Amino acid sequence: MLSRLRCVAWKDACQRSNKIQHRHHGITSTISHNYATSAPIMKPIQKLLIANRGEIACRIMRTTKRLGMKSVAVYSDPDHSQMHVKLADEAYNIGPAASQLSYLDQKKIIEVAKSTGCQAIHPGYGFLSENVEFAELCAKEGLIFVGPPSNAIRDMGIKSTSKKIMSAAKVPIIEGYHGDDQSDATLLEESLKVGFPIMIKAVRGGGGKGMRIALTEDEFSQQLDAARREAMASFGDDGMLIEKYIDQPRHVEVQVFGDHHGNAVHLYERDCSVQRRHQKIIEEAPAPGISHETRMSLGDAAVRAALAVGYVGAGTVEFVMDPQQNFYFMEMNTRLQVEHPITEMVTGTDLVEWQLHVAQGNHLPVSQDQIKLNGHSFEARIYAEDPDNGFMPGAGPLLHLRTPVPDTDLRVETGVRQGDDVSSHYDPMIAKLVVWDQDRSRALSKLHTALGLYEIVGPDTNISFLRRLAAHQHFRDADVHTGFIPQHFDALFPAKQSPSSSETCLLALIHLLTDKHRRLSEHPATNIDPYLACDNFKINLSPPKQLAFNVDGCDVTVAVRQSAQALDGSLQLEMRCGEEGGDAHQVTGVLSAADGAVEITSTIDGIVTSHRVVFVAGNRKMREPDSLRVFSDVLPGGTAKITLPLAQHLVTSSVKGASGGGSVQPVAPMTGTVEKIFVAPGDEVKEGEALVVMLAMKMEHTIRSPRDGVVESVFFGEGESVERNVLLVKLKEEEATTAE
Repeated sequence: MLSRLRCVAWKDACQRSNKIQHRHHGITSTISHNYATSAPIMKPIQKLLIANRGEIACRIMRTTKRLGMKSVAVYSDPDHSQMHVKLADEAYNIGPAASQLSYLDQKKIIEVAKSTGCQAIHPGYGFLSENVEFAELCAKEGLIFVGPPSNAIRDMGIKSTSKKIMSAAKVPIIEGYHGDDQSDATLLEESLKVGFPIMIKAVRGGGGKGMRIALTEDEFSQQLDAARREAMASFGDDGMLIEKYIDQPRHVEVQVFGDHHGNAVHLYERDCSVQRRHQKIIEEAPAPGISHETRMSLGDAAVRAALAVGYVGAGTVEFVMDPQQNFYFMEMNTRLQVEHPITEMVTGTDLVEWQLHVAQGNHLPVSQDQIKLNGHSFEARIYAEDPDNGFMPGAGPLLHLRTPVPDTDLRVETGVRQGDDVSSHYDPMIAKLVVWDQDRSRALSKLHTALGLYEIVGPDTNISFLRRLAAHQHFRDADVHTGFIPQHFDALFPAKQSPSSSETCLLALIHLLTDKHRRLSEHPATNIDPYLACDNFKINLSPPKQLAFNVDGCDVTVAVRQSAQALDGSLQLEMRCGEEGGDAHQVTGVLSAADGAVEITSTIDGIVTSHRVVFVAGNRKMREPDSLRVFSDVLPGGTAKITLPLAQHLVTSSVKGASGGGSVQPVAPMTGTVEKIFVAPGDEVKEGEALVVMLAMKMEHTIRSPRDGVVESVFFGEGESVERNVLLVKLKEEEATTAE
């Protein structure tokens, strides 16, 4: 097996021809080019500024440390204690949280690079990675931009221009409108020519932003307006293009690499079809189920695309593929991709090392026929988001974090540690879980197992959803396309069910043991004198105890009678589930503290299992109850949340509804910025009517009225920041009706 992230032995390729030969298992195709390549820089990089944050900044630093290259980090005010700041050799503050005033402030970043003696700037991905002006500014200031030439960024960043270049290079393109006339009438007219359904895409788009599907002419205007607003917020340009929408397409992309000497290679393809909100959520390499001929054609087309723009560095050529394996150019991302680790895993390369090598003016380290495809790799993106609420992005502190143990075949790409905040100002990705094995089936099993070892307490995450996805039979069969999640919605989002009687007994046992453990920790004297414990202790038989609590939104009741307590602190119990009582279950359990959590070993009707539990204190000011997060393979999704009863004095003083109303009111579902307000005091609204559009992580979210009513107050203006669960619009209270 190829070792992961091996250091490639650089070869002197000074005599290499400006013809790239592709040898694929006996098949040789020659691609010629006669464009003017940029002059080699041949300037060594000894110190590198990384103009990014989070996991990609940490990823780049791991390579610079191995190469003996000094790294300089930049950070915004809320990022002062983040992991990338700690890993860097030097770190400098560049402004407040807003990206425009920090990570997008080109002049500040250039100033830091020059004042610290850096020779180059690596932009990572996002932020300034595909910014033409920044690449040109780096060159003007004598700094190496670790990326492609500015003309390649410009040509590929404007989708209409890129389609023309690709068509001339004989790269297959999809039909559509890429013209300059951006009037609503022209865009609708061109959409009718293409034929609905159509895809509306931002000309300068990327990452799924500024993209909408219009299935019919009736919804065209609404989808166009939404795409424009999102594009303007993300890219400062609301230009749109129209493309024919292919039903059940696959998203297949090819990793390419070029140097300053006119050479280009590909490192095979990745399948990124399974997406939510047009954003990738799980990727794999190579793409499953495609023929050898298709694989070769994809690679050749991608290299033609790179050569057509004189590409230098790491890039990704993205294609849309129909069920017959016909593929069409979609766009080229002129940067390192989020999912680049899976390509590294199946080719035994370090693409960041390649970037730095090529940026210094060197030839590509290997030729096409030296790049071998080995095994299969998956990447799962772990996000702070709520899949059950439309993948609503989340934010907040990581109260507890435990990951699978990394090794050569398993990588945890992250930029956060336990205690760090997932900021509402930036992308909510917590980590990328990357696995490799000899074939797809084994790699997928390894992914599912590794997801089960992940523990996060704090903001909601998509881990349980990813586990369901990895276990879905159609996904296991590689029957994937971009509409996979909507097609299999019922299986991926099963209706919540009450826990089984054995699960209820387990959770009740966990409740009892953790409660006892906390009381003993807080008041050690109760461990000596049982009369101080206040837990219904009697010298003889203990009385039955009724436990009531909530499990993932379901109220449960358990009758518990303690039959014995051993010297080791273990409990022996008899339990009956339900208010009416049920069959008796014999339950025993013992608790031990470990690694920021507690471990519980349970025996229920003779079956022994182990579990990990984290206690989370509620916010008393917000009337939030305490809770327990349980991690266990015997639970659906591998986890459960036990919400403990709120103290009676807090229950009676708590406020019904949201933020002071007697009935349900529209609140902010996440921390973000008010983008648009559709109502004013006095307006009558219907249930489901749009009230406010919020922007969070550069994605739009529409807040709708929960009921019919009249607007009493609007508490925020457009452009204002709001916290999660804050009341946005107050509806007048419904007149009470009393039954005589």
